[in-house]
Amino acid sequence: MPRWPEHAGLDVARLDGFVADGPPDDERACSFTLSLDAPPPAAGEEVTLAFDGIATAYQVSLNGSEILSGASMFAAAEVEVGALLRAGAPNVLEIRCRALSDVLAEAPRRPRQRWRTKVVADGALRFVRTAIVGRAPGFAPGPPTVGPYRPVWLVRRRGVAVHDVALRPRLEGDDGVLAVRARLRAVAGAAIPREVAVVVGEHRGALAVGPDGMVSGTLRLPAVARWWPHTHGTPVLHDVALLLDGAVQVRVGRTGFRALTPNGAYDADRDALALAVNGVDVFARGAVWTPVPEAEVRATLTTVRDGGMNLVRLPGTGAYEGAPFHDLCDELGLLVWQDFMFANLDYPIEDPGFRAAVEAEARAALAQVAGRPSLAVLCGNSEVEQQAAMFGVGGDGAGRGELFGELLPALAREAGADVPYVPSAPCGGALPFHPGHGVANYFGVGGYRRPLTDARRAAVRFASECLAFANLPDGDVADGEGVARDVGADWDFADVRDHYLAALYGVDVVALALTDRDRYLALGRQVTGEVMARTFGEWRRAASPTAGAIVLWLRDLQAGAGWGVLDHRGAPKVAFAHLRRALAPQALWIVDEGMNGLDVHVANDGPHPLAAELHVALLAGGAHPIADASAPLVVPAHGSAHRNVEGILGRFADAAYAYRFGPAAHDTVVATLRTADGALLAQATHFPQGPPLTPEPFALSAIVKGSVPLTIGGACGEGSTPATTGDASVKGSVPLTIELCSDRLAWGVRVVAPGFVPADDAFDLAPGVARTVLLHPIGEAPFGGGTVTALNLIGEPPILAADVRA
Repeated sequence: MPRWPEHAGLDVARLDGFVADGPPDDERACSFTLSLDAPPPAAGEEVTLAFDGIATAYQVSLNGSEILSGASMFAAAEVEVGALLRAGAPNVLEIRCRALSDVLAEAPRRPRQRWRTKVVADGALRFVRTAIVGRAPGFAPGPPTVGPYRPVWLVRRRGVAVHDVALRPRLEGDDGVLAVRARLRAVAGAAIPREVAVVVGEHRGALAVGPDGMVSGTLRLPAVARWWPHTHGTPVLHDVALLLDGAVQVRVGRTGFRALTPNGAYDADRDALALAVNGVDVFARGAVWTPVPEAEVRATLTTVRDGGMNLVRLPGTGAYEGAPFHDLCDELGLLVWQDFMFANLDYPIEDPGFRAAVEAEARAALAQVAGRPSLAVLCGNSEVEQQAAMFGVGGDGAGRGELFGELLPALAREAGADVPYVPSAPCGGALPFHPGHGVANYFGVGGYRRPLTDARRAAVRFASECLAFANLPDGDVADGEGVARDVGADWDFADVRDHYLAALYGVDVVALALTDRDRYLALGRQVTGEVMARTFGEWRRAASPTAGAIVLWLRDLQAGAGWGVLDHRGAPKVAFAHLRRALAPQALWIVDEGMNGLDVHVANDGPHPLAAELHVALLAGGAHPIADASAPLVVPAHGSAHRNVEGILGRFADAAYAYRFGPAAHDTVVATLRTADGALLAQATHFPQGPPLTPEPFALSAIVKGSVPLTIGGACGEGSTPATTGDASVKGSVPLTIELCSDRLAWGVRVVAPGFVPADDAFDLAPGVARTVLLHPIGEAPFGGGTVTALNLIGEPPILAADVRA
């Protein structure tokens, strides 16, 4: 639903350009001032100011008169200001925010907190409704959110005002049924409409109009097109409008029809969380959302979708997102896990004022998301039950209590949010942080530096957070820059990355960082992506008990090697490229099953069956096939399949090098999935004895082939006539296709062209088969050349131009 219904008689202007008296700071009072030209209301007109969110304890004045005060950054407010507006002179709007340190100093000392957390420096923050992000020394130290962090609007209304629109779609068989509720209010002497109808496409239904202006009713849409997560189908949305007295149309947004299980009857202590949409099991995968500049939200969510993710989690450490965010998730087919904004602390729900603020906040948040097709999970908080249990007070239910065990789920039912409610992330089992039960925050692989086999041993059911690494962005990064740590720990997440760099690649991390920093950074970028991809491959298997996993987190808050798989500017890191392949709707990966050999897995999340050919090859020296074979493969819609490598070969070859009867005959296993017409869909590589770490000279070429759709396949060298680079006729306004060929397995291939972003990155290139990668332009600059690199290649061959045309 849009922030404002669209209809005649409503004029909304966003007020931008507030001038702050300094940077955001919790230690001093801050003020924000705006001068605006806004004439007084005309006859029959009402003028209000709407504030979507101000952090945190504040007063608002207009032309010197106080009009609003508040003490929660999560509370929106609207106030009539027509009588205060001046004609012929600018109006001055001022927002004054108190120093949060003063607010905390005044916080009551009762009720006493039953546990303490190191996540924030001052436990008194539990009394204040504000974000933890920006105030968490270990992972988000600042700057804090202060002032008008959500839009401020100047609203003029005439005639009839439309408020509190609620759309609640459901499926009955193949039909869609839309329940509609809204409140109509007469403005300045206007009359409430006598007849109101809801219109969806060609369908129209009358709504009942009460004397208080409340309208309600339902509309049935026969054989309605359903909404799907983008990985599994098309996220179909339907425009919804109200028709007032047959003349005034009010556009109230879009809705989607989908069946979700489990629903509101889900019991987190009894049931494993496994989402199904329209009767189809969905392997839910995504990342924890972090604050993003408003202008970049669409681009960031589009990157999430294009990365094969189908879910974002709004964590309790942050802030609720507005209507534009949720509209985009509906549109892009992204499921939303919505936390209420509570994390780690012992909240004083016994305090009447605090309780009233929480109830108002939760109702407003639920009104924003309930009924949306993208809403998949509501969660009471982040890590409260875990914090209580680790402090030794969780056994009596202290970590859940009335707030998370009773109040919030009751408000969710009241709002009609028929989705599973998780009291806390994590929760379930003897202790809430045991990963084999309930909902888990899983960092066995990751923060706790367990071997990769722990991902299976832990038997994770659903990971609400997982796989935190200090993921390196491109470019040089200072030691410790942007790196998170658990407060009080003697290690940070760069140490976690270095652990896997040594464990999986066998390198001397300290020596490498000192003698060849570029190599250290390149391998560091690669290893976290490989670890995450291999872990998701383990969890995505059909036999795995894991139904979903959410990476901590999506985008860095500051420059450096943060948890993000996107850097602080939104650019994908190498880790994201590995995840994109592992999470693709049609994906191929290899799992080492030890004495049972290697299994090749294929996922086909989409709505159509996949008929393909699966080819496997064992290579010696990364170049010479010593065994290969193909087998037909049919993967059903919304399904998966797996085949054993030696089953395809038809003989024992010790593909996993588990039996070790003498030296290994091969060092590389390549699985290739092609369509019936030979187009390559996906490729996966496995190194039984580890990757080819020693750089060597071999033939790796990259040739511009012009602007054509992205394809992969063909023999090396077909149709290419190398020429000089930097041909100015290749403009940045169109994508470029680069064809790559190699005479041996190239590990971790990267195409680098200033002004362009590759559609695939840090991939392995099998010998003798051409692969094409689309380069998307960032701006309008012409192609000026570039290079291609591989982690096992000496040198950086230039990108050559051939058959180039504008």
